[in-house]
Amino acid sequence: MRALAPKVPAAALTLVFVPLLWSLGHAIMDACNGTAWMALWQDQQTLPAWTMSLRTGLLASSLATAASACLLSLSTAPRPLQHLLRHQGALLAVPHAAFAMGLVLLIAPSGWLLRLLSPWATGLLSPPPWPTTQDPWGLGLIAVLALKETPFLLWAASAHLLRPEVAQRLQRELQLASSFGYGAQAAWWRIVWPQLLPRLAAPLLAVLAYSLTVVDVALVIGPASPPTLAVLAWQWLQDASPLQNAQGAAAAWLLAGTVALCAAAAWALLNAPLWRQRRTRGAPGSSTGPLRPAYFATSYPAQGSAALSAIYLAVLVALLLASFIGSWPFPDLVPTRWSLAAWRTVWDSTATVRATLWLATSSAAFSLLWVVAWLECAPQYWQQRLQTLAYAPLVLPGLIWVLGLHRLTLSWGLDASASGVWLAHTLASLPYVLLTTAPSYTGFDPRCWRLAASLGQSRWQFLLRVKWPMLRASLAAGFAVGFAVSVAQYLPTLYVGAGRFSTVSTEAVALAAGGERSLMAAFAWLQWLLPALVFGAAAWLGRKRRFRQQLPSLGTIPP
Repeated sequence: MRALAPKVPAAALTLVFVPLLWSLGHAIMDACNGTAWMALWQDQQTLPAWTMSLRTGLLASSLATAASACLLSLSTAPRPLQHLLRHQGALLAVPHAAFAMGLVLLIAPSGWLLRLLSPWATGLLSPPPWPTTQDPWGLGLIAVLALKETPFLLWAASAHLLRPEVAQRLQRELQLASSFGYGAQAAWWRIVWPQLLPRLAAPLLAVLAYSLTVVDVALVIGPASPPTLAVLAWQWLQDASPLQNAQGAAAAWLLAGTVALCAAAAWALLNAPLWRQRRTRGAPGSSTGPLRPAYFATSYPAQGSAALSAIYLAVLVALLLASFIGSWPFPDLVPTRWSLAAWRTVWDSTATVRATLWLATSSAAFSLLWVVAWLECAPQYWQQRLQTLAYAPLVLPGLIWVLGLHRLTLSWGLDASASGVWLAHTLASLPYVLLTTAPSYTGFDPRCWRLAASLGQSRWQFLLRVKWPMLRASLAAGFAVGFAVSVAQYLPTLYVGAGRFSTVSTEAVALAAGGERSLMAAFAWLQWLLPALVFGAAAWLGRKRRFRQQLPSLGTIPP
């Protein structure tokens, strides 16, 4: 172990940071095209599309943050917080695109919700021309992003709030605030939230960047005239004209600048003296009111979690039922004919399923191995200075990384190859695996190693018998998150793979633009089912082990 320790960090730098820096460098070179920037500003589609991206991205991020904060404010104790977070792992397994397709099936003019009300409530005998999906205001896109990012923010907050030492300290502070007459929610907003918000900076930045630059979800449920700037940039990048490609690259960097400006504005606002005083100082009338009874402290978080889970369940049920629909005239609530044709097509698409599985499994496994090797062997100052670079794919627009990776695979001869697509999936999965695994791995009690060393155990024996078994829940969760991220990859699979590799995500998004509703639902359901199975296996591997206490027999009890 000591002989490998100096070599592992260098190998980790070579395997991951070199491709990251190479991709980023080539993406920056694409931004230095003055002609492309002039064409971008002169294009009449740019300003409406940029405005649409800004409106939908900011509203979705704000709603997700507000919903997460409100649900957490109702959970002022560890047990209610655990009730709130009970089903968040299952919600995280639902891909964004699959959730958007299921929501389309619910709210479309010929969807389930309107059929429940027709014709006895609305009098409609045919689907109305209502823009419930791909509406010109982007409301459907905002709803999908807000509902999908809320569980992510709750999960990110729980990583801090459920730590034993943090939970005990916050409970003491809340009890002290109660003794001064503050109500439970007033105390939470002025004590817990100011401490929690800075620790959510990275997740909030990731949510903002994703909401402003998402492509596949916007293609499914986003507005079409004008589209978001990310969709418009993706259309330009797929054009055969080099000038259109350069214009798409400039649009991607415009989105990156938008993310940076919004993040800087939010940071300046939250750190303004007036806002900090308003956040922490008791306002008139806000310091009165006793703590809520235990029933309400437990029931409100459970009700919030149940409502969120019910929406996800309705979306998944709509997807599942739609995959079996044959003939379904409006306004009939139940299809006149059920069919297995969509699932037969999925069953025959073994190449697509195999490609999805091997890409997700190999990229998640490599990402987990790299994260463990890096956290175990890299010096502390390397982790502090270089680890932030690994999170770059989280906060930069996906279009920029696709551009950089495409230039990388062209330079290395990996374009339109399985190795190039695997590299793209791995670099996309790695920051999520690192984000999931690093807190528990770096927080492992170092006294365990000293105790094992005092008993004559080597470093490898300590890792294999003590540390990794104790961290198996975190390691399994990291693999599951990496697997789910790889399954959901759409842009890298199409752009780096040059359209030669088909996965369940690319098939589902492509079918969403056509009229094959049952086949789209089948692939979208499969897009959720594969990560859900892996998350279930990770939960089973990470479960708490229970040991039966062996009581001595009567004959062995000493007198």
